[in-house]
Amino acid sequence: MSARPVTDVLGIRVHPTHCAAGVQVGELLGLAVRRNLRRAHLLVSTVLGKHVPTDPRLVYGSGRLLGGMVADGLAGQPVRVPASTSRLLRAALAGGDAAALCAAVAAPAAPADALVLGFAETATALGHTVADSLSGADYLHSTRRPVPGVATLGEFTEEHSHATGHLLQPLDPTLLAGDRPLVLVDDELSTGATALNTIRAVHRLAPRRRYMIAALVDVRSPAESAALDQAVRSLGARLTVVSLAGGRIELPAVLARHRADLGADQRATFEPAPPVDPDHRPGPESGRVELTDLGWPDALLPVGGRGGFTPAHRSVLDRVLPMLGEALAGAVAARPGDRVLVLGTEELMYLPLRLALTLADAHPDTVVCSSTTTRSPVLVVAASGYAVTSGVEFPAHDDPPDGPGPRYAYNLGLSGSPRWDRVVLVVDRAGDTPALHAPDGLLAALRPHAARILLVVTP
Repeated sequence: MSARPVTDVLGIRVHPTHCAAGVQVGELLGLAVRRNLRRAHLLVSTVLGKHVPTDPRLVYGSGRLLGGMVADGLAGQPVRVPASTSRLLRAALAGGDAAALCAAVAAPAAPADALVLGFAETATALGHTVADSLSGADYLHSTRRPVPGVATLGEFTEEHSHATGHLLQPLDPTLLAGDRPLVLVDDELSTGATALNTIRAVHRLAPRRRYMIAALVDVRSPAESAALDQAVRSLGARLTVVSLAGGRIELPAVLARHRADLGADQRATFEPAPPVDPDHRPGPESGRVELTDLGWPDALLPVGGRGGFTPAHRSVLDRVLPMLGEALAGAVAARPGDRVLVLGTEELMYLPLRLALTLADAHPDTVVCSSTTTRSPVLVVAASGYAVTSGVEFPAHDDPPDGPGPRYAYNLGLSGSPRWDRVVLVVDRAGDTPALHAPDGLLAALRPHAARILLVVTP
């Protein structure tokens, strides 16, 4: 293969159409290729903290900025982003002070009686962050991991995804009732098919007059936009869409051929976990803490939005997070100049993000990033201009109902001298299984990338 940028070889082009937040769509995403026949390309967000380790203040600030746009739309006001905030976003994307962006969008909007729904697994934290911007909003995210004993109130599909099924399992069934606006949040709005499937599923449960979609980027074609709007109108409802930026994706006619070209020359294989003695026990380079031991306030406080998250929950979490962050910082024991990665697991994105925020804010002399493991198989190519340049593969460790399978963590860096001085791996109780600690498990796969690993287990 030639030395041209990978995006040139792939033949994928991104053409900007609008930039509501003052940034172009190409600044908010990179490009990669899925190992998935349903959709060959993957848009990799630069502000989501999923596939790419990212400053948590940029991740949270971008989500709060999107939430402010949602608040304008719900209030019937023109959706606008102040020029000063746009400048802060551009500066943070360029590696500048992301804390300033966070501070500029920290104030919640006027209370809004709305339900915010995020999509598993990629947008669970983004949706939660948008809800944080709406001080009266409840939050729920879809899930691919049913909770025993909790009824499934709705189901819908995401046709292009690696795992297509989504479940709605609020602990309080009334969360989905009523006529209040429903705000759907995703990292990208690519065709509108998943959003429409969701709206139809919720509308069958509780018809409402107002739906809103919020996405970091909107790359629908004009025809797809018109079709989605018409489909929602046919339900007797109206739809508003907001995004930080928009564009059009130009795909080559035969992307599979380009995928084969890449695989023949530049594909980087997933790094296997290093051999580990089956009797190995974590030594001084590793550690484990329970969030309950660090001061988690209440066994009934949810760690995410799978079963619903209310303004009352948000108030408690905001109050205790600084204390939790200080206790976690003591366990991490990072030194000035250290690089720390807080790594969430699949749908568990929001709490790891907030923990990373507290670490970054309390210890500005430490470089803190956050990202999350994923089910999505992505072609890894160690080449300039490509969004996923390294990856580790490991078995699922949460006994998924659809059976065992591989999971991934991307852009940790190539092994050698560890890129991260500390990796803080956050798992929930269901994910703290023997498979996590196995010789081929996630903890073992992380060892080449970190001088020290701290396992944090949620209630």
